[in-house]
Amino acid sequence: MNRQSLFFTITVTFIISLVLVVVSFIIIMIGNQKRLEHHLFERYQPLTKMIYKQHYKFGKLNEEFKKSLEPFNYDLFLKKNRIDSITYNPNTKVLAERRFRGIIMRVLQLKDRQFLYLNRKGKTFLVEDKNEFTQNSSIYIISVFAIILITLILSFLVTLRKLMPLKILKDKVGTLGDENFDFECCDTDKKDEVSLLALEFKRSAKKLKELKEARNIFIRNMMHELKTPITKGKFLAEIERNKENDEKLKEVFNRLELLINEFASIEELISSKNVDKKIYFLNDVLDNAKDILMLEDKDIEEKHDNLKLEVNFKLFSIALKNLIDNAIKYSNDKKVLVKTEGENIIFENGGKPLEFDLENYYEPFFANEKSANNSFGLGLYIVHNILKANNYSLEYKYEDEKNIFICKKEKK
Repeated sequence: MNRQSLFFTITVTFIISLVLVVVSFIIIMIGNQKRLEHHLFERYQPLTKMIYKQHYKFGKLNEEFKKSLEPFNYDLFLKKNRIDSITYNPNTKVLAERRFRGIIMRVLQLKDRQFLYLNRKGKTFLVEDKNEFTQNSSIYIISVFAIILITLILSFLVTLRKLMPLKILKDKVGTLGDENFDFECCDTDKKDEVSLLALEFKRSAKKLKELKEARNIFIRNMMHELKTPITKGKFLAEIERNKENDEKLKEVFNRLELLINEFASIEELISSKNVDKKIYFLNDVLDNAKDILMLEDKDIEEKHDNLKLEVNFKLFSIALKNLIDNAIKYSNDKKVLVKTEGENIIFENGGKPLEFDLENYYEPFFANEKSANNSFGLGLYIVHNILKANNYSLEYKYEDEKNIFICKKEKK
């Protein structure tokens, strides 16, 4: 594992924390046991002195001495069988033990009873203390330690789980240079910072993917559109030079210039969804579209009002140009009717209906893949995006053996 990795740092921190908690637990347990022993030995020291003083003076402990301890709530065991029933009972616990000058001193517990055990030179004494039952706090310390330990482990596991998308994200980001835009692993509805970061990267990757696809489309469209005037120009350059052919050659170069300007506008649309819009008249936009197509007035039938349009002139001209071009190309009579209804601009041509739903043609080269006879290539893809950027939408219907494309003005 990389030592500079965030996961390595968290793991090492967890291990150190775990070790410190265990060491702290051991120190607390030892300290607690010493405090307990000190308390018990301080408590029973006077009783121990009394027992050994009595034994030293009289050589034994008798009933009279036992009765003298009863006011203090101490019960002296004189019979060996009673002493053994306590000391050799497997349930008896040793709370504290101390050895000094040949004396063994223990504090014992059996259920809810507490005893002082003394042994010197094989002589055993046992006294039950009925005053106090010492609660061993070790169980509480162990409980607290267990809670801290479980909390520490859960925190570690939760942290790793929260950071796991970050590791996956790092691996995915490393493949962006290879144009791998698959960030489906980052799908999440969580709201923590790591998940939000992953979602942002996914959105960025999606934008990069769309931009790459748009650039490819732009290049394909440019090659496709330039092919016709270049072919025409090469043909005119090879035939006999005269005034008419020179004029046609000039038209070809003008066409190339218009196409270059068109491509620049499309590139602007691809790079930014925000386009500069101003007020223009429909007649001017249509004239510019016809100039780009190098069409004559006889090819277009116009029955429209001269609407005021708030659009980007270059881009909207390209959209209308593509609609006109498609209408003429796929019509029976190679003509198109342009008319208006309210704020909507309508293009009609006679011909076969679209084979698929209009939305399918918004995908670049969709129709090319499906049917060579019903292909709109990039035309409707470009139209859709330009209209959308200019607050218009494209609708389609087929009536009376006519294809009707409607540029519908969207309400703000």
